[in-house]
Amino acid sequence: MRALLPLTLLLASPLLLAGNIYKYTDANGVTTYTDRKVEGAEVIVFRDAMVENVDREVYVTKQRHSGGETLIVHNDLFAPVEVRLSISNARNVTGVPAAPINWVLPPRQQIRLVTLQPTGNGEPHYDYRLEHALGDPRAQQTLTHYPLPWRGGPFRMTQGPGGRYSHTGPKGRYAFDIAMPVGTPIVAARAGQVVKIENNQTGRGTNPSGNFVRLLHDDGTMGVYLHLKRGSVQVSEGQRVHPGQLLALSGNTGNSTGPHLHFVVQKNVGLQTVSIPFEFAQPVDSLPNFAIGGEP
Repeated sequence: MRALLPLTLLLASPLLLAGNIYKYTDANGVTTYTDRKVEGAEVIVFRDAMVENVDREVYVTKQRHSGGETLIVHNDLFAPVEVRLSISNARNVTGVPAAPINWVLPPRQQIRLVTLQPTGNGEPHYDYRLEHALGDPRAQQTLTHYPLPWRGGPFRMTQGPGGRYSHTGPKGRYAFDIAMPVGTPIVAARAGQVVKIENNQTGRGTNPSGNFVRLLHDDGTMGVYLHLKRGSVQVSEGQRVHPGQLLALSGNTGNSTGPHLHFVVQKNVGLQTVSIPFEFAQPVDSLPNFAIGGEP
């Protein structure tokens, strides 16, 4: 097993937060992460950790009929989705809306948003654009202090809200990173319904989020648990979960330099799903540190 530089101290370094990260393994098999450039080291570039493509679940189909063509918007997710449908470059058709159509589509539903009829004066043509964001913008946060979403510890927060290391984008600005050994039980901080999971990513993979679980809470906010261990997710999409229920095991997948849990609460603020402020119900940053073990 390769040793690691204690990552909790590394993440807390102000110098590191402002620069690139370099990873290298020396002749003794010791893997080190540093903010100092090292010849031959791997450069780790951090992007927004929250990358979640739902284009396959929120989409438009066309239904042709004697009266023209109807655009149907589908939401296959277990959460409401705000959508905006725009029509442009329309020629030889009628029924074009004067402005984009905005709608909040409930979970697992579809809606006929617009029907365009040919004028008969030439070949009909139009372009459409669908924008969407998870959640209902009318949702109001009702809980601001969350139980700890893990079992065991004590563990240490390595990056909190506004951390310059990677908590700079709107989706993760108020997130918490908690260093913990791979395999730590991750539990639901609140009751809710499972919206989306990823369970098959190995290592950094192609998705910065790694393996994750997204829950829709009863007040319309969402809790997201990231960087989970591959194959450890214990819940399925659409499942109802209760507080304290086992969701998965912590890991080191995706945009991660060491084993930890990235936990964030989000809501839709108007065609944009962003992180929102919250606190843990008990102190975390004052808990003692621990040594991180080898890479999984």
